Parts: sequence; structure tokens; C-alpha cells
Amino acid sequence: MNEFSATPCYIGIDVSQDRLDVFVQPDNKRYKVANDESGCLKLIKLLRHHHPTCIVMEGTGGLEKLAAMHLAKANLPVAVVNPRQTRNFAQAVGRLAKTDEIDAEILARFAEATKVEPRFIPDDERLELKELANRRRQLVVMMNMEQNRLTRTWTAPARASIQTIIESLKHQLKQLDDEINKKIESSPMWRMQDDLLQSVKGIGTATASFLIAALPELGRLNRREIVCLVGLAPFNVDSGKLRGRRSIRGGRSDVRKSLYMATIVACRWNPTIKVFYENLLVAGKRKKVAIVACMRKLLIILNAIMKQEYARQGQIITQAA
Repeated sequence: MNEFSATPCYIGIDVSQDRLDVFVQPDNKRYKVANDESGCLKLIKLLRHHHPTCIVMEGTGGLEKLAAMHLAKANLPVAVVNPRQTRNFAQAVGRLAKTDEIDAEILARFAEATKVEPRFIPDDERLELKELANRRRQLVVMMNMEQNRLTRTWTAPARASIQTIIESLKHQLKQLDDEINKKIESSPMWRMQDDLLQSVKGIGTATASFLIAALPELGRLNRREIVCLVGLAPFNVDSGKLRGRRSIRGGRSDVRKSLYMATIVACRWNPTIKVFYENLLVAGKRKKVAIVACMRKLLIILNAIMKQEYARQGQIITQAA
């Protein structure tokens, strides 16, 4: 709750490429600023006067990152939410029209109705690590595509072209791996996290670095919260006597993709995950369902390991103090 007022203040920001449309609830104030460095600094000055409970914006493919990072650096409470949630909310309250000003208002009212909590916004260093890790994944996908093309190409000139691209991608992958390793080595905290994550069979260098960058909440939430955050919690589809098939959705799809590959390896080489997977198959579960369950179990194990280390560090600090 706002420490300067008995009434909580929720602020919605609609993000476009060039502009930020702002709506303040319950003051019904509107602002427009440019979506650039100077606009973000101006926005911070404007919003400080309202002492917001939470500032909400949608994830818009990266256009929101600059404003979110500036607001977080200014210690203002920020949350980036899923656009589907806010669109469903708008339809539920009968606001079918869609403009930038209306969207900003809907975001503020959505935050007020659902009591959105501020969420972690990565700093410059973590954002850079995440983008490097994402770029590495893109290069791997591109290289797999080129290798598949090579198996279906027979003429020498075409094969030479594909092989040139593959060699270039391999070179860029090596450069990215070196840069990612350098960044992790430069941070004692990231080094510790990397060592812990890779101590679990199935988690390699690429997965560990991606989890450090894209899932900083690992070890700081309980098992249910971390599973929901990643989108590995099965949803019920029941009505009356009907018992529908459980499924997962939402959450951080990029983290799920990274965990999927790690889980495939863990199902073969990690004794705990391997036994769990085999037991699920014996119980009649489909392979896809069993793999998702193993992803969930692997995530819970990683979360527990990180949580235990944070607790140990906290105990050492307390004793030293």
C-alpha cells in the first residue's frame, strides 16, 4: 500500500515503439512521454509524485524493456504482465475498443482489480547475459536447419554454400560461449549459481547460463511458486462429473524450452529423474506427459538446491555479524 496515502495507486503504461501512454488510477491522470532515454527520465519524475503501489505494463516483444529497467533502477514498483491476461480482463469488463489511451487505463484497472505485485526486472548485466543466451539458442536452431539442408542437397556449389554458413555459425557460437563464460566468471554470485546448477546431471553449460539469466527467482520462491512461474503447473479442466485432461500453459516458454532439452538428457543420465521417468511410463503415462512431469521435478530439485545455498549463505552472514 502507498505509504503516503491510504488509497493504493496503480499505474498502467501502454508501450509502443515511439511513445508511452500512462494512466494513473484512482487519480485519473494521463501522461504521454517518448519511449526513449529522456522520456523515461521524465516519466520517473512524473510518477514519483503519485507514490505508486505498482506500475504495470505489458510484455511487447522487448519494447517495454527500456522503460521497465529505468523504473526499476529508480526503485519504483514495476510488473510486466502477459498481454493475454489484460486483453481477457478488458473483454470481461466490456471494454472492447482498443487505443493506446484505453489500453493504459485497462492496465491500471487490471492492476487494481487483481492486486498485481511488483516483479523482478533484470538489470543491464543480467539482460545482456539473457540476450547472449537467447542469441546462442537462435544460432543453434539456425545451424540445425543448415545441417538438415545439407543432408538434402547434392550439388557441389550449393553444398559449399551451406557448409560456409555452418562454419560461420560454429565460429559465432564459439565467440558467444566465450563471452557468456566471461560474464559468469566475472560475477561471484553467478559463478556460484553456475557451479550449483551444473552439479545436477542433465544441466550443462548452456542450460545453466540460460537459467541464471532468465530465471533469477530460482531458489527465492517455494516449489509451487517456481513451477507456476515457469508454466509447468498442470491446470484442471473439470466440470460436474467431467474430469478433463490436465495441461500446462502460460509462464516462461523460453525457460521451458531450455529445461526440456536438459530433461531429455536427465532422463538417461540422472538417476533420480531416470527412475521417476521409468516409473511414470510403467504407470501408463504417455511419454510427453512423463517428460513434462520430469521437467517439473528437475525444476523443483534445482530450486531446492539454490534455496539451500542461499539459506547457508544467510546463516554464515548472520554468524559473522
